[in-house]
Amino acid sequence: MSKFVSALNNEAYAGGIADVREIGLQGMITLRGDLSSAAVKSAATSVASLSMPEAGQASTDGQHGLCWMSPDELLVLCPHDAVAANLEKMGQSLGDAHALYVDVSDARAVFELSGPHAREVLAKLVPVDLSPAAFTSGMFRRSRMAQIPAAFWLHAPDTFRIVTFRSNAQYAFDLLKVAAQPGSEVGYF
Repeated sequence: MSKFVSALNNEAYAGGIADVREIGLQGMITLRGDLSSAAVKSAATSVASLSMPEAGQASTDGQHGLCWMSPDELLVLCPHDAVAANLEKMGQSLGDAHALYVDVSDARAVFELSGPHAREVLAKLVPVDLSPAAFTSGMFRRSRMAQIPAAFWLHAPDTFRIVTFRSNAQYAFDLLKVAAQPGSEVGYF
């Protein structure tokens, strides 16, 4: 039987102005449909045990979460080993509702960027105002990180979670690592 492995097998970098690590296996389900539909809301919230996020928001707790990706799409986070059971549960909740739900866990990589300069490191790479007044806990963005698409949210104080395509994992890790090099503080935030 095959063993699941994450994109970079938990690779980490410490010693710079922020720490970077690939968090390992994270269950992820894309749910597309009418987000105002009771069936779609029920399918998402019953799996995550969290409330529906508003547009541009994420509702997360540990490995569980609901991230607003677009007006008709959520990224549902769960433990990697619970994806199959959660897909079945979502199917039951959705019933006849017009929706798409699919496991995208192995198509993505998730990174954690942490430390007192985490905002500064990420701000070097994304065209988003990450000042503490503009980007607060619960906010979620899809954007570009240098040359690749990425999504991110403030997971905890001074800690971001960043999702990229698995095929871009090494590039994303290297970008974050270079932006976090010792002595690279800009001091903007």
